[in-house]
Amino acid sequence: MSFKEDNLIQTKTFDFALRIIKFYTQCKSQNEFILSKQILRCGTSIGANVEEAIAAQSKKDFISKLSIANKEARETKYWLRLYQSSNLVQIEIDSYLKEIESIINILTKIIKTSSENL
Repeated sequence: MSFKEDNLIQTKTFDFALRIIKFYTQCKSQNEFILSKQILRCGTSIGANVEEAIAAQSKKDFISKLSIANKEARETKYWLRLYQSSNLVQIEIDSYLKEIESIINILTKIIKTSSENL
């Protein structure tokens, strides 16, 4: 299963991973080391799983990899909401939440459409 060269979800998840790396760096500079490692792992793995989906061996494998990406995106959203509510760091979270919500919506739609066409 392959995507087009200008694949929206591939681009969005890669760009989001770059933002999460910067977020992690900002957290470390504010002496927050515990939750930041969690969000770094799940926030960057979304795109990695999208990349794996591109190389899927079957439609079921494609759906499986995107489902993992979707779960990682939801976990990332959880950690972002936790940061927002806890005020552990002085970082604006709203744009991250907006972007992860967009990614979750796109992944969910791709998974649903792919499952219907199975």
